[in-house]
Amino acid sequence: MTEQEEPQRPAARERKAVLLRLDPAVHDALARWASDELRSVNAQIDLLLREALARSGRAPQGLTPPRRPGRPSTT
Repeated sequence: MTEQEEPQRPAARERKAVLLRLDPAVHDALARWASDELRSVNAQIDLLLREALARSGRAPQGLTPPRRPGRPSTT
């Protein structure tokens, strides 16, 4: 099989980059909360937005669950 004949892999969902301006006190509180749960600030914001979407009934269909906190398993 040549390179041109290789089967196409499905495209991974590209994550969107967003500039977010926060009050420094809000960022500090988020950073402490994220640290307590072994997440980055970015992951904490993502989790909170997902939870808010689910509570409001606005979560998109087929949304993949967020990664679990902490280091990825080596298995």
